[in-house]
Amino acid sequence: MTDSTPTDLKAGIPLDRIADGAMLPGQVDGEDALLLRQGDAFYAIGAQCTHYHAALADGLLCEHVLHCPMHHAQFDIRSGAALCAPALDDLPSWRVEQADGRVFVRERIVAAPRSLIRNSDAPLDEVVIVGGGAAGLAAADRLRREGYEGRLTMLSADVDPPSDRPNLSKDFLAGTAEPDWIPLKPDDWYRERRIDLRLSTRVEAIDVSARMLRMAGGESLRFGALLLATGADPVQLEAPGAAPGQVLSLRSFADSRAIVAQAASARSALVIGASFIGLEVAASLRARGLEVHVVAPDAVPMQRVLGPELGAFVRDLHASNGVNFHLGTKVTRVDGRRASLADGSVVEADLIVAGVGVRPSIALAEQAGLVIDRGVSVDAYLQTSAPGIFAAGDIARWPDPHSGERIRVEHWTLAQRQGQIAALNMLGQQRHFDISPFFWSQYYDVTLQYVGHAERWDAIEIDGSLERRDCSVRYRLGGRVLAVVTIGRDLGSLRAERELEGDVAPGEPGVVGALGA
Repeated sequence: MTDSTPTDLKAGIPLDRIADGAMLPGQVDGEDALLLRQGDAFYAIGAQCTHYHAALADGLLCEHVLHCPMHHAQFDIRSGAALCAPALDDLPSWRVEQADGRVFVRERIVAAPRSLIRNSDAPLDEVVIVGGGAAGLAAADRLRREGYEGRLTMLSADVDPPSDRPNLSKDFLAGTAEPDWIPLKPDDWYRERRIDLRLSTRVEAIDVSARMLRMAGGESLRFGALLLATGADPVQLEAPGAAPGQVLSLRSFADSRAIVAQAASARSALVIGASFIGLEVAASLRARGLEVHVVAPDAVPMQRVLGPELGAFVRDLHASNGVNFHLGTKVTRVDGRRASLADGSVVEADLIVAGVGVRPSIALAEQAGLVIDRGVSVDAYLQTSAPGIFAAGDIARWPDPHSGERIRVEHWTLAQRQGQIAALNMLGQQRHFDISPFFWSQYYDVTLQYVGHAERWDAIEIDGSLERRDCSVRYRLGGRVLAVVTIGRDLGSLRAERELEGDVAPGEPGVVGALGA
């Protein structure tokens, strides 16, 4: 019988028990902790990621940065500081000392407030963030973490504060996450950091030369630096015959609540579109016991994003969990509960949800005269064509050093990371955004982790087995790996991310240089 008692790290660990580069889980005063070794130096930090509480001992340690295996957050092992989204909160850390051939974890370290680090002499007394999503919140958080003490305002058109958007189509919609899990931060977090969060507030115009915003209702607001993080809006599907509001979409917390409310009395659902969001909705509604039909024009779901093999795997996974696919067709008319399809068949459903993509919300940027390129065009520092105005998240099209192209990516974690970099650059720190995009999609008990960005490829390599749910899928163009999808290989996903970010040109900062302390 094995002893499952956690190792007491305060009691002392023999030096020879911890190899260089090793991570030893244990406890400090009843709190889960990790003892890590780098050469002759030892560090003790919290054992679970502050995002979704994944075990960091299963992660990847690169120099002084520990990468979370679940959603690729990053922490500095020397201090426990959260370096890179989606984790925004630091880990606890403890003082470590060596004596008599043993390593002892001592008292908890209380971090001192950071002093503002700026590489610009220009005063910055007022920052305004337009948008209440992941990018905007991450930017506000980073500004305060960096010691910015000026006025900080967030203007959000949403009725709810910044939310954990991935949960809206996954756990919350499936009924396994409580409503109070969804806000990214509680109300008092904004008050304590003097962040003026204004909900249900729409900005109508930007006067670039006067550095002023005009809100609906006529109020004006001055800015010293401005971040546009307006996100994207769901494509509103025109379904002939459908009643107003009958076809729901999912983008906000309010949208997810509306779907949950209808699902409570529904027995069947129709999902129009086999996108990532559409199929996550399908899986969540199946978890609620609904009969689910998915209608999409492609013969293989997401073939243009994942390729034929992985697309077929996703289709078969959903089919094995009871989803009914109607592929290669579309909805032509809705009459009450009856949806007529182009192939002549009919689907009856109590609930209809459309997941047919989004469009970047760029009207405000266009009004301001900013350069537009299928999104808001930004430079390597995420600055728009107007000095002092930055863009991040779904609207930003930036020069990606890994693919050599200008790209725009609609990933939640990427939006947070861009918000963090934009905040640093508002402070004049001149940090390139050179992070590889990352996202995850979850269906039932299977999670796909995607790193990199491949809009096209000429070869797909599968290492392992899709059927056994243990594989890495590489997308190559001209022999170069542009993106990697993993199933059941979290550590492999982290290593793929590091390999992709190794493509950064010599002399350019990598992810650690971009966000690290």
